[in-house]
Amino acid sequence: GKSRLASNGIYRYSTAAVLEDPIKPPVSVQYDKLLINGQFVDAASGKTFPTLDPRTGEVIAHVAEGEAEDINRAVASARKAFDEGPWPRLTAYERQRILLRFADLVEKSNDEIAALETWDSGKPYEQAAQIEVPMFVRLFRYYAGWADKIHGMTLPADGPHHVQTLHEPIGVAGQIIPWNFPLLMFAWKVGPALACGNTVVLKTAEQTPLSAFLVAKLLHEAGLPDGVLNVVSGYGPTAGAALCSHMDVDKLAFTGSTDTGKIVLELAAKSNLKPVTLELGGKSPFIVCEDADVDQAVELAHFALFFNQGQCCCAGSRTYVHEKVYDEFLEKAKVRALKRTVGDPFKSGIEQGPQIDQDQFNKILHYIRSGQESGARLETGGERFGEKGYYIQPTVFSDVKDDMLIAQDEIFGPVQSVLKFKELDEVIKRANRTRYGLAAGVFTHNIDTANTLTRALRAGTVWINCFDTFDAAIPFGGYKMSGIGREKGEYSLKNYLQVKAVVTPIKNPAWL
Repeated sequence: GKSRLASNGIYRYSTAAVLEDPIKPPVSVQYDKLLINGQFVDAASGKTFPTLDPRTGEVIAHVAEGEAEDINRAVASARKAFDEGPWPRLTAYERQRILLRFADLVEKSNDEIAALETWDSGKPYEQAAQIEVPMFVRLFRYYAGWADKIHGMTLPADGPHHVQTLHEPIGVAGQIIPWNFPLLMFAWKVGPALACGNTVVLKTAEQTPLSAFLVAKLLHEAGLPDGVLNVVSGYGPTAGAALCSHMDVDKLAFTGSTDTGKIVLELAAKSNLKPVTLELGGKSPFIVCEDADVDQAVELAHFALFFNQGQCCCAGSRTYVHEKVYDEFLEKAKVRALKRTVGDPFKSGIEQGPQIDQDQFNKILHYIRSGQESGARLETGGERFGEKGYYIQPTVFSDVKDDMLIAQDEIFGPVQSVLKFKELDEVIKRANRTRYGLAAGVFTHNIDTANTLTRALRAGTVWINCFDTFDAAIPFGGYKMSGIGREKGEYSLKNYLQVKAVVTPIKNPAWL
């Protein structure tokens, strides 16, 4: 229920809201060991770690805890599969067919995979089943389609030489994925790497190791040769660091926080100078101009921030609203947040599940306190939701200033910060005054305003009158400290290919 505190007009959720007993997931854990050279095996140390249900904090399964020795085994397996195995030697068409068969198998197991993802990550089951698993399938079909369209060029030379470029697979790719979208990040990383003929060692996030094992099993059922994809679950400082530092890994890709990204880059440089793709944090501006459709902007701003419990690197987490529509926007944004349904993610109609774990839960509540202490106005929310699990009320702050921590740091939770602006030039400067540059949203009916902002904003993606549109073909990545390189689309193939120039003299050519 909701109670109105007459003293300051703040609407609050009642903290007495008790979630019923959690729904039993319609799935069981079949795979909880490391996948190395096509076999599920225990960690070399025999150690396991628990993966938790964020609805309750209870243990779902004890998963093999990979460390340096396991990374060594996985890399050796991937190296042998690349140097001696069939994968890079298959015709591109054969690689394509295996990836397409895999996509079909995932599609058949849609509900089971989605249920496992929800259980391990806390995201709404309807989101996992209707959006994320179908997108995973779409991404693999997209990359399967690229497999036989990767080719070099024939180039003219200033003399009697035949010059061609070869696009070759780079070798063993080390890939580290985050916990907020475990399946989608698996697809963004593994899809292009395999399409280009590489082999892979994938480290899952310790919070969400389960779905990767299940889909990797299906990939082998589709005909993937042993050793081409190895999956190691474990912690960053042990398994992750070993992968980044490994002298026999040819390429790294990491998605996660900017702070961890710096460590990944440093370890890569200190070892064998392997190239690194980074997709890191963001603090994306969401700019509502004075002529915007306010109702549409409110709904999209709400979605842009609260989607996936706010655990989204490109979340529209700085909502800049023109002073002329600020009051109307704020009132409607508050009403929308109060209407947001929070609860067991397996329950139909739930928009928001729990945060991923205790650490994130504490961090978000810390930022909420910081917002209150720095003088922002708490419009609604601000507390935990229910008695157990990592649920947080949808929270809206108004009167937010650019120098507040809630306007500068990536909170990664359901906390909307609304800021007021007056002039276009002013909001451009303010929007760009951040260490991040992942994405931005622009809401206006004026084509000139849209064009001005599109070019002025220093971000890898600008959404106009929409947000979080993730097509398989659209490249994604950041400016500044939001990362290096692009994922998805044709651009992602560059991460997994070497370019070789081949020059041959031509005797007595008919033409040059």
